[in-house]
Amino acid sequence: MTDIRVLIIDDDFRVAGVHRDIVTGVRGFAALEPVRTAADALAAVRAEAPDLILADVYLPDGDGIEVVRACGVDAFVLSAATDARTVRRAFRAGALAYLVKPFEARTLADRLDRYARYRNLLSDTAPLTQEQIDRAATALRGAPEQASLSRSATERTILGALADGEASASEVADRSGISRATAQRHLTALASRGLVEISLRYGTTGRPEHRFRLAEGAG
Repeated sequence: MTDIRVLIIDDDFRVAGVHRDIVTGVRGFAALEPVRTAADALAAVRAEAPDLILADVYLPDGDGIEVVRACGVDAFVLSAATDARTVRRAFRAGALAYLVKPFEARTLADRLDRYARYRNLLSDTAPLTQEQIDRAATALRGAPEQASLSRSATERTILGALADGEASASEVADRSGISRATAQRHLTALASRGLVEISLRYGTTGRPEHRFRLAEGAG
């Protein structure tokens, strides 16, 4: 599978370097050379055709949100601006996410993982069902798991994913559009209630892998 190519737009070279290192550290992603200005960003988009851009709002020669609007590429806006007008403007311009600086490395890494699942879920060339579209939206935004209703919905999604056949926690996560940690947690809970069965499969490395399948009558 080809890496997802990411263009970072930030006038602070130190911040851009930190973000580049985070992107590089996420499996399946490759960072292009960061750019500092709106003009350079538009030129890089034309020349490099990135899959995703990470754009700051305040650039020396313009507005990162207008770059997002103009380039027609999937984008996250990364900014210290927290006023509602700027956030609304970013989403109107087409930003898929808005991250407030400064943030922890794992915050951006998690959003990139979600974005990869979102792309994977929307990669089919066949017409999409409403369920597939909803899974992709959930993968991108993340489910609010604090509420019991959301947990119940997540469990239903996982059980639906297992209806396609036995799978590992990672495979269930990909099918469901959720994180592996979330899938693992819910699979363990479902197993404790007898809705899911667990088995071990030994691979070529000798490390056993947990496999999950629907218990009889749980579908």
